[in-house]
Order: sequence, then structure tokens, then C-alpha cells
Amino acid sequence: MATLADWIEGARLRTLPAAVAPVILGSGAAIGLGSFSLPRALLAAIVALALQVGVNYANDYSDGIRGTDDNRSGPPRLTGGGLTAPANVQRAALACFAIAALAGLVLVILARQPWLIAIGVAAIIAAWFYTGGKKPYGYLGLGEVFVFIFFGLVATAGTTYTQALTVPWTVWAGASGIGLIACAILMANNIRDIPTDAVTGKHTLAVRLGDRRARYAFVAMIMGAIALAVLTAIAHPGALILLALIVPAWFIIKPVPAGATGKELIAVLRDTGFFELLYAFALALVFAL
Repeated sequence: MATLADWIEGARLRTLPAAVAPVILGSGAAIGLGSFSLPRALLAAIVALALQVGVNYANDYSDGIRGTDDNRSGPPRLTGGGLTAPANVQRAALACFAIAALAGLVLVILARQPWLIAIGVAAIIAAWFYTGGKKPYGYLGLGEVFVFIFFGLVATAGTTYTQALTVPWTVWAGASGIGLIACAILMANNIRDIPTDAVTGKHTLAVRLGDRRARYAFVAMIMGAIALAVLTAIAHPGALILLALIVPAWFIIKPVPAGATGKELIAVLRDTGFFELLYAFALALVFAL
């Protein structure tokens, strides 16, 4: 029987910065626009966190019943590791999606923008079919597309829009940077799993690129995010301070092209999550001021 610690591990806490960072950045922009709303920001955070944990449990369930996680190199999964019945993991995923949907509905009502419901539905559908269904797009190398769109553009711009009802181009640039870092988190995870994923037919972008090119793609994602943040200096000169992020980025990036594997890549994944939070806080402060 799975313990509480097993369920917490299954929620993959290392990935949660990818859910919180967009809300921080989007809310910082809302402050700068004079439209910040704490209740709406908190609701956006609940949506993002519930969706992130939900997709993590959904992946655990879908990968587990396919046998993808039978010989993985990372921590054991709830389903693939036989820690609990697959149906329990599926219920946990659906419960998280329900929480995200409820919080999102309240947010839409407060923002008085009913068309946003369609985006919320699309996000939940995309979260499930990442590894679920007969032809999961995560097995086709399209996982980064989902992450970039929903945990970058939609989460960041959506947070700003539900508070300010407008999204300046600088927010779209920052949202793209957030999306790239979130993709880097996924890439680090998938580089670690290339040997087992390739055998089980899970053709992630890392598998399709191959080990060496996937590692350089990780570097490009991190550096691209910094470049996008600096680009916003056209409207917010203070954004030039984000050039300082090159220093922590270097320490995060360095082990990847050098051939980091296993636990080393788990550390990279964790550190990239913290880097995303730092990026969001720094750019949010620039936008807010």
C-alpha cells in the first residue's frame, strides 16, 4: 500500500515551480498595470498547481499501465512500481483536474470572461492525453509543445489577463521565457529516461533528438529564456538586471553537456525549477515597478 510519502513523491514536487512561476510573473505584471487582485492570483495558483499535480498523476497512471515505468532510472512510480492500484492513481489525477476546473470556473466568473472556459477545458484535455489515450502526443515528442503553451503562455498571460483584462507584449515575452524554462525541466527529466523510453516506444523530444542534441537543446532553452527577459528592457530598462541570471544558469547548465546522468540530472531538474522561480520573481519585480 502506498504511503503518504509515496503519494507526495508521485506528485513530483520538483516540477511544481513550473506551476507557481507563471502566476508570480503574471501577477507582477498585473501590479504594474494597477490591476492586481489577490483572490484572482490565488485562484490562478490553485488552477496551475492542481493541473500540474494532476498531469503528474495522469502520467504516472498512463505510463504505468503501458509498462513504460517498469525499468525507469528515477524514483519508483505509484503505478509502475506497484505501490498502489492503477485505479487509485487515476482517481487522484481526476480529482486534481476537478479542483483545477472548479477554481478556474470561479476565476472566470470573477473576471467575467466566459470564453476562458474553453481554454481551461483544452488544458485539462491536453494534460490527460499527454500520456493517456491510444495515441498520446507525449510519445510523439510533442510534450514540450504542451508545456510551453499551457505552463508558459496560458498560465502567465492568463494570470495577467484575468486581473488586468490586457496582456502587453512584454508579458508575452516573459511568458515565453517561463515556457522555455518549463520545457527545460521536462527535457532534463526526459534526457535521464532516454535509455528506457527508447526501448518502450516513448519517443519524447529527447529520444528523437538523441542524447547529445537533447542536452544542447536544454542549454538553448535556458539561455533563450534569459534573452527573452532582457528583450523586455525595450519597455522596462530594469530588465537588464536579468543578465545576472547567466551566473546561476551557468552552474545549472554545466553538468548537462558534460554528460550528467541519473541522480545528477535529478539535481539539474530540481535546480532548474528553482531557477524558474528566480526568473519569475526577478521579472515580476521589474514589471511591478
